Amino acid sequence: MAVRHLMSPLDFSVEETEKLLDLANDIEANREKYSHVCDGKRIATLFYEPSTRTRLSFEAAMMNLGGKVLGFHSEDSSSAAKGESVADTIRIVSCYADIAAMRHPKEGAPLVASLKSSIPVINAGDGGHQHPTQTLTDMLTIRSLKGRLGNLRIGLCGDLKFGRTVHSLIASLSRYEGISFVLISPEELRIPSYVRNSLSAQGIPFTEVVKLDEETMSGLDVLYMTRVQKERFFNEADYIRMKDFYILDRDKLALAPEDMSVLHPLPRVNEISVEVDDDPRACYFRQAQYGVYARMALILTLMGIEV
Repeated sequence: MAVRHLMSPLDFSVEETEKLLDLANDIEANREKYSHVCDGKRIATLFYEPSTRTRLSFEAAMMNLGGKVLGFHSEDSSSAAKGESVADTIRIVSCYADIAAMRHPKEGAPLVASLKSSIPVINAGDGGHQHPTQTLTDMLTIRSLKGRLGNLRIGLCGDLKFGRTVHSLIASLSRYEGISFVLISPEELRIPSYVRNSLSAQGIPFTEVVKLDEETMSGLDVLYMTRVQKERFFNEADYIRMKDFYILDRDKLALAPEDMSVLHPLPRVNEISVEVDDDPRACYFRQAQYGVYARMALILTLMGIEV
């Protein structure tokens, strides 16, 4: 049986995605039913870049399924520090684990690993390229909150140039009917042209604006905030100039629809004020919990385990 990997959210068809999200919802409702389905199985978390939520949620997901975890949390703590290639690392890890999740600063590194791996490899984020498991988390959150993934107006705010979560989410939601986007960013952090061209080619409505104001937020079902990522900037002066461009506080949120949901892939810096956390529209911590269920469902799907 061919080994299946996840490099992009588009690796799953809409039907497969819906099936995976259904499984995640069933896991949420029936945790005990799934608590031993991965007894004796191991996931390797190969993180060449710092991570809290993604790495720990993969580890929590596997342990919730009864499995175990091995791996490393930084390039310096792996043989990559000695010059070992990604291809060689995954060949070795394939001898020790049943499935692997890889985070890497270089675009395409998890793909290289998948081509040499005898176990499923999950792209846990590669540079500014893709972050498919965050997208599955986002889609599970949106569907659970709104009851649907189609006929939604989604606002994406902040770093749309380097934000791999934004790129992946746009690509995935674009396959659903009735989707439209409001792209909110400063000129320097606009969405890449290839994403813009793809939306235009598919006839998907989108607008690009600079201000996060009442006119922009009016009619939004979801506002997806992102941080300006210091690690993606070559010039620290540019980062300092852009990092406080958008701050969602209580006064600004008061301009938004009462049923709008605020999401954020986290970590946040100061783009969402802590005073917003207690607002019922603030859903980013629930989103982090949904990430565990989404990754549990993904592990079972890629390993071919049915309950």
